Amino acid sequence: MAKKIPYKIYLTEDEMPKAWYNLKAHKGARHAPFVNPATQKPCSRDDLTHVFCDECVDQELNERDEYIAIPGGIRSFYRMFRPSPLVRAYCLESALKTPAEIYYKFEGNNTSGSHKLNSAAAQAYYARCQGLRSITTETGAGQWGTALAMAAAYYGLHLDVYMVKVSSEQKPYRKEVMRTYGANVIPSPSNTTEAGRKLLAEFPDTGGSLGCAISEAVEKAVTTDSCRYVLGSVLDHVLLHQSVIGLESKIALDKYGVKPDVIIGCVGGGSNFGGLIAPFMGERLEGLNDIDFVGVEPASCPSLTRGKYVYDFCDSAKTTPLAKMYTLGCGFMPSPNHAGGLRYHGMSPIISKLYHDGFIRAVSAEQSKVFEAATMFARTEGILPAPESAHAIRTAIDEAVACRESGKKKVILFGLTGTGYFDLAAYKQYNEGTMTDIIPTDADLARGFSTIPDCPVNAGLL
Repeated sequence: MAKKIPYKIYLTEDEMPKAWYNLKAHKGARHAPFVNPATQKPCSRDDLTHVFCDECVDQELNERDEYIAIPGGIRSFYRMFRPSPLVRAYCLESALKTPAEIYYKFEGNNTSGSHKLNSAAAQAYYARCQGLRSITTETGAGQWGTALAMAAAYYGLHLDVYMVKVSSEQKPYRKEVMRTYGANVIPSPSNTTEAGRKLLAEFPDTGGSLGCAISEAVEKAVTTDSCRYVLGSVLDHVLLHQSVIGLESKIALDKYGVKPDVIIGCVGGGSNFGGLIAPFMGERLEGLNDIDFVGVEPASCPSLTRGKYVYDFCDSAKTTPLAKMYTLGCGFMPSPNHAGGLRYHGMSPIISKLYHDGFIRAVSAEQSKVFEAATMFARTEGILPAPESAHAIRTAIDEAVACRESGKKKVILFGLTGTGYFDLAAYKQYNEGTMTDIIPTDADLARGFSTIPDCPVNAGLL
């Protein structure tokens, strides 16, 4: 007989993972290599270590080890907020009158308010162990910047955060949390870098983008002594660190004999979704399950559902290596909607390959429908979700309603990656009926696609 499932499933400290799961060790998840734009050849370790921390580069390039040990210095930090709870959404199920079982992994139970702290702690730890004095980064909604500010303070590092300008205006208090932890926060694009000045000259009224903020942060890192750039999503080592989400979810579900039929996550750069699905996808690639993996992106920035699978720069100034990914073009400028953390032109190379090979399904959602789902979730489950997370909630609700209409029971798991208490301006717009949905036209997308580099590695792809 199956065990009675409590409202919240907590793991003990002993059950917290001692190693990350490296999905890329499975050949089915290995993607095309990063390419040096100058040589058009695969990036070497030396190409990457002048930008990123040495240990992160080694993890980025590791295709051998299925499990990579989590150092004690990082596990000590994790114990402040991990293991995180897996919650059965009984109240939401009841409101929907669905036969589906709905579970969510809640990553908002730390001061940063999101899953981002999992990788922030790891990257700050490795920077400190390398003897660096400072790090730089970008942030969209501010969750990554907040998480990294906490980690940098803990490990004694100076931090410069380039925050997408429209987000810094929409969420001034998120900026103040970062500053409270000691970070220097610069709205992007700014006049502090060549990349920022160039973009401002071309688009003086722009609200910025993650691609632009990345350009500024990378430029700052490579022109500053004893400094490296750290990224909050997209790259393989970030998805590796986030695999604690999926590992804990699997341990908790296995304790009660629960097997998910559908796993859903919001996707912008791909870190939380990649982390949530990692151990389950590893089994899928071995033919051990038939889970329906669903990535949900904003209709305003639809890199998977409307993008191209080609090599592209990861930043607007075209200073980073080329990555083969689903992209809208490094020059794509998304509308200033409230899904700040999902407003990125490209997608994780791992997620992109799995999607291209048919192991992942992708859907897009308009922000008014997303906030409708967020409001229902808040009223039933008692947590105000971040706009990013609410994309996953939207699709989880849709799946549960489909179960009600068909009479078929499914087990649905989604990632609740963070809280929305710094997003009240967005909720105010929704509550007052002034929220609008902006979906890029084919002409808008064509302008972004025109910035994809026409280079040898893209021969036959464009």
